[in-house]
Amino acid sequence: RLPREARLRREYLYRKAREEAQRSAQERKERLRHALQENRLIPTELRREALALQGSLEFDDAGGEGVTSHVDDEYRWAGVEDPKVMITTSRDPSSRLKMFAKELKLVFPGAQRMNRGRHEVGALVRACKANGVTDLLVVHEHRGTPVGLIVSHLPFGPTAYFTLCNVVMRHDIPDLGTVSEAKPHLLTHGFSSCLGKRVSDILRYLFPMPKDDSHQVIYMTRLGTLEQETTAGVEWCWRPYTNTVCKRVFLSAE
Repeated sequence: RLPREARLRREYLYRKAREEAQRSAQERKERLRHALQENRLIPTELRREALALQGSLEFDDAGGEGVTSHVDDEYRWAGVEDPKVMITTSRDPSSRLKMFAKELKLVFPGAQRMNRGRHEVGALVRACKANGVTDLLVVHEHRGTPVGLIVSHLPFGPTAYFTLCNVVMRHDIPDLGTVSEAKPHLLTHGFSSCLGKRVSDILRYLFPMPKDDSHQVIYMTRLGTLEQETTAGVEWCWRPYTNTVCKRVFLSAE
């Protein structure tokens, strides 16, 4: 099994390196195209290969919808099979970090929680790969306060590091009801840059596909603080008809 994993990893890295080289070449072509269209001087670093790049410009197009990349290979089963998420903590977790991991398990439907013990990261990853886990989540703390979340997509990545600020857990709020375990709808509108699309894929593929009749939606804005959830008014909430109001812009002042 180890030689097979090593071979798959080499193939993945080779394909990723090829894509990076092709992307770099395409960026140079676009810079040359803009310089020619705007009748400007060709950048100094492109003058040696300008003729070769110009010769291939006429054959370039936007590509087809079937073009794939290593990103497509990472999430090739997204939407076909529900993700299998495993949540664990850093070594020697405090009671609050264990509590936070339990609450985090409620956020992701179908997620499982595993006690870290003295296992190393490599052993955890190998165990998750062997059991078909798609994403490994590791939460970290500083003096009993959760401060970090690592999301690692298996088997080849990517791995994202998130900072947690001002964490308020459900256990800190008195008289709070049970949480719904319905599969939520996620809102990632506005994540239009390359980094935004990458972060959007990493987060939304942690959740299974929601049902059409599910009404649990992320995100909602309430007036007041978190402990006033039952009494504070709703400032803004996503509705099924909101997406059809094209002239109303919520996240921009333009």
